[in-house]
Amino acid sequence: MKQESTNRQRKIIHIDMDAFYASVEQRDNPDYRGKPIVVGGPPQGRGGVVATASYEARKFGIKSAMPSKKALELCPEVIFVKPHFEAYKEVSTRIREIFRRYTDLIEPLSLDEAYLDVTEDKQNIGSAIKIAQLIKAAIKEELHLTASAGVSLNKFVAKTASDMNKPDGLTFIAPEAVSEFMEQLPVEKFFGVGRVTAEKMKGMGLHTGADLKKLDEAQMVRYFGKAGRFYYQIVRGEDNRQVEPHRETKSLAAEDTFAADLTGVADMNAALEKLAGTVSKRLERYQLKGRTVTLKIKYSDFKIITRNHSFPHPVGTFDIILETAKNLLAATDLHDKKIRLLGISISNFGEIVRKQKNDSTGQLLLFTDQSSQ
Repeated sequence: MKQESTNRQRKIIHIDMDAFYASVEQRDNPDYRGKPIVVGGPPQGRGGVVATASYEARKFGIKSAMPSKKALELCPEVIFVKPHFEAYKEVSTRIREIFRRYTDLIEPLSLDEAYLDVTEDKQNIGSAIKIAQLIKAAIKEELHLTASAGVSLNKFVAKTASDMNKPDGLTFIAPEAVSEFMEQLPVEKFFGVGRVTAEKMKGMGLHTGADLKKLDEAQMVRYFGKAGRFYYQIVRGEDNRQVEPHRETKSLAAEDTFAADLTGVADMNAALEKLAGTVSKRLERYQLKGRTVTLKIKYSDFKIITRNHSFPHPVGTFDIILETAKNLLAATDLHDKKIRLLGISISNFGEIVRKQKNDSTGQLLLFTDQSSQ
């Protein structure tokens, strides 16, 4: 990172679509509008998982990653909707086309959110707030969806701000207000602070950013490990990360959560065959090969393990991926085990990734098209 880029005050926007999957479904199906819907697996057999809940469903306490059975208990009239990922991808592409009217410095985080650096914008508007307003208005007018935006001097503060007034919100944190904003923020609202860490902090009497600022960097690291250094910086509003339009692809993955737990090796191998087919097709699409194949297993008790095998040379064919995944599975203890989820990923692309062409969005978009995501 060049020194001048860290010294220059930047204008960063974080755009986050509101209940994206559920909102697309409600837009495209009038019968779902105004009703509590969940995009994800229905509670058949062992049950699925909530991918996204509409705001009507969230009023009942339904959240992403919640078991579908729990969602049904909270709201017996909830409607379960099968995900339509092709539709979500198409909408995501159109959203990024709107972004590019104002800047090419776009860093997608997922289908429904992205960072934009508008320090210098294509239309010479000059105001990040005005650009965020124009983007939100275009998304609403052209796509009939709403987005929330956070505007500030760096990525961390902008992302935190975008979550302050959902849905359809716009929050601006001025540079001179960052310090006070971070001090008043509850620790569980800090991006990167998970539930377990937040509880640990509260147990130590650390409830807000102001409490965290009382600790020096050495104390932060002692209490929270390597993440402590990150917490020390963000509580002071310090984040010099640049918006990276072409982040290096680290891995490509596909996984599936099953309606009923798998108990037989034949069924497990059949699931791996399907996943290997998905992964190999995506590798072919992006003209990629990797040296490491990783198998992910989630058991019925929610325990997760991963096993991997690295090759001396890049691989990417269906046969090799499937054979490797089967061997990795066979090497685990399958006695009396019930498997809830299986996943296959390819990584360790090395220099290969930087030679590939990006797709029309300017980013290698790698999806895990399953209801558990």
